[in-house]
Amino acid sequence: MITFVLMVNRQGQTRLCRYYQPVNTSRRTVLEADVVRACLSRSRDQCSFVEYKDLKVVFRQYAALYIVVGVTEDENELSIYELVQNFVEVLDKYFNRVSELDVSLSIQTRQGAEKKKKKNCLYLDCASWQIMFNLDRVHIILDEMIQNGRIVETNKSNILAPLNALDKMGDG
Repeated sequence: MITFVLMVNRQGQTRLCRYYQPVNTSRRTVLEADVVRACLSRSRDQCSFVEYKDLKVVFRQYAALYIVVGVTEDENELSIYELVQNFVEVLDKYFNRVSELDVSLSIQTRQGAEKKKKKNCLYLDCASWQIMFNLDRVHIILDEMIQNGRIVETNKSNILAPLNALDKMGDG
């Protein structure tokens, strides 16, 4: 069972958190700090699975954004690893169509950045900026994929259907 999902930047600042089991606020702060520290301290060569107390933590890094998922011992780490990949693909599919202008702005502001960066990294940096201002949309995506700590949907079109309906209503 999934106990929490975090989106964290490289500085360790939590950008999104969703808990599927009750955790009091003081314990939540310590839990996030410890888990994020454990994930950020690992190199790219090391495994993306970490044990933390009675949980298994699965994480993936995308440019400047880490997605961290805490699961119980009986959960399959590889399926969660793929869930994270699917989540990012859904975010990419949704925000790609929304952030064309933001990508061009991002390119202009990052002219001094390393030239060897991949196209994906540049986009995901922009996407993480988009995510900050559209957390409600990200929560809808996450809620369509995971309910009560269980994976309920992985089909990208089905996940995005409610958001597409909201966007159509907003366009009038």
